[in-house]
Formats: sequence, structure tokens, C-alpha cells
Amino acid sequence: MGALLEVNNLETWYGPIVALQGVNIQVDPGRMVAVLGANGAGKTTLLNTIAGVIDPFKGEVRFAGLAVSGLDADEMCRRGLVLVPEGRQVYPFLTVQDNLAMGAYTRRDADGVARDLERVYAWFPRLKERVLQSAGLLSGGEQQMVAIGRAFMARPQLLMFDEPSLGLSPLLTKEIFSIICRIRDETGTAILVVEQNAAIALAHADDGYIMELGRVVAADSCVALSSKADVQASYLGGGAHTGLSGTAQRWKRKKTWR
Repeated sequence: MGALLEVNNLETWYGPIVALQGVNIQVDPGRMVAVLGANGAGKTTLLNTIAGVIDPFKGEVRFAGLAVSGLDADEMCRRGLVLVPEGRQVYPFLTVQDNLAMGAYTRRDADGVARDLERVYAWFPRLKERVLQSAGLLSGGEQQMVAIGRAFMARPQLLMFDEPSLGLSPLLTKEIFSIICRIRDETGTAILVVEQNAAIALAHADDGYIMELGRVVAADSCVALSSKADVQASYLGGGAHTGLSGTAQRWKRKKTWR
């Protein structure tokens, strides 16, 4: 079976500024792929371009064997490619139940929708306790659960996450990534996740890409990436120039990714 998602030589511009420069990635069916990098690396732009929120300047996005570059976001969703955006973006004045129902607005299989709703409540028991509560009154972690459940209700083939751990405690972050893995394992849904918490992303995903300044600078299995000295030094706290806070220092010296 071929790749579910193929991104070939993708370029995206904001006016005169090049945000993505010749990016190539792929996601195979049933796999979880992590995209890592510091702020400004182009990770969110990559997801928004794939999802149809931003039109690419150059290159191609292929999904399920078809060229989909330039399609609108609603059409991408109907085709089975769904984005959980950064910052949750729930409907604050709608109830939890209505937020989840919004995710299924394109579906006509009432029985399937009901089954998927029960599955969401099984993954997130706290949401079942708050079905009639306005989503805007939930905690950040609970809103992230709503956003994930809402996206799953669209029955995606590929589910994309933009910084799912943003603003969450370490305990909630582990819980959210555990559920993301359950979605992959229990439903066969492919996952593409952008994440600054490199340690937890590499621990849960199958394959990984590292981006810097709009380019992919490293790609391998997450096991292989985790074992590389330069990845450990730059993203996993394994050296003097560690983590995301050391990005500027890393760029001051010549960098060769292995």
C-alpha cells in the first residue's frame, strides 16, 4: 500500500517571505508521524498548507493517491483530512455535545455518528460528565479533548495536530498523547502531529521529521532520531546547546545533520 499523504517540494510564501522551502514528507496508513522544530521553523505553515487553509506557491500535496493542492479546507475535511488547530479553537458558547456534533456535520450515517460519539466519551470520560456545559467554561485540557473529539467525529483518514500539548501540564500532555495513540491503534487513523515537546513526540510517534527555517533537515524513524547525538543535543537536552532555548546558539555555528 502506498503513502496516504505525500508532500512534494512544497513552498509557501507570506508575501515576499518564504515560509516553506522545498518540503518533502509522507505519512503512511496507520502510522503516526511527528514534525519537530523551534518556533518559526514552518511547522504550523506546513499543516495549514496541507489542510487547505493556505495555498501553496509551489509543489504538490497528494492525499489518498489524488492531487489535492489548492483545495479549500472544507473539501479537504470531506475527503478525510482533518486538522486539530493550535489553541483548540472550540466554539465557546456551544455545549460539549454541540461542539462534537459540529465535527460530524458532513456525515449522514446517524448510527455511525452515535457509535463514534460513544467512542469519544469512552476516550474522554470527563466530556461525558460535561455534555451540556459550555465549552468555553472548560479547562484548557478539557477543551483540547473537545477539539480532538470534534475532529474525530468527522471520521478522518488522516488526523493532524498542531501543538496538542500547548499550555497543558505534563500529566495532561501524557494523557492527550496516550489518547492520540489509541486513536491510531484502535481505528487505524493515520496521525501527523506538530509538537515542540520533542521528547514526548519522539516517544509516541513512528516516524519523524525535523524542520529548521522552512526546510526539513532530518528524517528517520523516531527510534533512530532519538539515538542521534545532534538530535539529543538540540532537542532532548543532551548537550551544551540544548532544547528550543538554544536555537539561536545552534544557528551561529555550522550545522550538519546526520
